[in-house]
Order: sequence, then structure tokens, then C-alpha cells
Amino acid sequence: MIEIKSIASSSKGNCYYISNGNTSLLIECGIKIKEIKESLNFNLSKIDGCIISHLHADHSKSINNIIRCGIDCYATKETIKAAKTKSNRANIIKELRPFNIGTFKIMAFESIHDCEGSVGFLISSGDEKLLFLTDSAYCKYTFKDLTYIMIECNYCEDILKENIDNGSIPIALKNRLLFSHMSLETLIKFFKANDLSKVKEIHLMHLSLGNSDKRIVKESVQKATGKPIYICEE
Repeated sequence: MIEIKSIASSSKGNCYYISNGNTSLLIECGIKIKEIKESLNFNLSKIDGCIISHLHADHSKSINNIIRCGIDCYATKETIKAAKTKSNRANIIKELRPFNIGTFKIMAFESIHDCEGSVGFLISSGDEKLLFLTDSAYCKYTFKDLTYIMIECNYCEDILKENIDNGSIPIALKNRLLFSHMSLETLIKFFKANDLSKVKEIHLMHLSLGNSDKRIVKESVQKATGKPIYICEE
């Protein structure tokens, strides 16, 4: 069993905690270190590592503070370079090259976002397999034997269109969303392309405050998958 805890999940900042009972990880550190410490009851000693998907601040803001707390961070060279750290606790990872943190086996894969070195993660622990994918317009891969899915559902196409039509969304933001974040409709297509027979939980991340609707998102994904759905809150 993999425990999943959402610490923060929005454009303001993202941070998640997972544990298999032996190894505990942070995924993303895009909020203030104080908030991360508070969410973990000021016990960072139980964290074995932090993996980071890409260099944008809402995912990587506290990388240097995490390192100063004695925790190794793992990210692509682009993300490490952007952090301007030379610490030996900053570990460069490569796409499709598995690595281990404690009892977790992790493999990064390319995500479709608007910055270089952006990745998702496939995280394995015994018979359990967790997919983590955020800030990606779509997923170019399919997966077998997933048991947990943490995935972005940023916006609903109808709501975004309505906001564009009434002028509340600038064209530049619209284009960025379309080409760098995943819509509910694209997410449903992803689920249909994958075998979900072993999936126990689906956690939906990074919902846009103004361009999505939690009720619609949850009901739509539940109907499409038949799985327990959890919305990661801000």
C-alpha cells in the first residue's frame, strides 16, 4: 500500500507526500519550506528524498531549503541548473533511466510542458506502481499494472471556452493552458487508453480555480473509470 497526502496542489504551489511504510518521499517542493515543515509536523527526518518534475517555481521553489534540511533532491539537469545549486545533494536524473530512493524504484519520463527538462514519474514499490504526471498537455505513454494514479486535471474545455468568450481569460493564457496543461477531456482519453484494472485510487491534481469545476471533474472521471477519485486540494 502507498500512502498519498496532498500538501498543496494549485498554480500557487505544489507539494505531495508519499510513503510505502519504509520509504517516504516528497514530490515537488513548490511552496515555502515553513509550510512543508508544518504539514509534516516539523519532522523532516522521515523524508528520504524529494523528486521534482520541472523548474517552474510552483513546483521547485524550496529545493535549496530542502537540501539545507539534509534531504537529497532529484530532478533533471535543467531543473537543477535553474535552482543554482552545486550541492552534492542535488541529483541529476535522466528520462527513462531508473533510479532508487530507499525502497522506491523511480523512472522519469518526458511530459509535455512549456519548459525543458519537464518530466513525470513512474514509482514502483513491490507490486504497487504509482504514476505521477502534472503540468502536461497530454501523455505520450501508456502504462501497465498501475495501482495508483496522481495526475493533472487542470481545466474543463467548456468552462475555458466560456471564460475566453466573456473576456476573463487573456488569449496568451488560453494558449499556454492548451499547450502545457491537461484538460478533463484529454484526461478521459488517457484513462481509456490505459488498463486500469489494478488501479485502487486516482488523485486529481492542479485543478484551475477559475477554469474547472470540482464536482464536474470528479463525477466525469468516476464515470469514466469506476475508481475512487480524490481531488487534491490547494
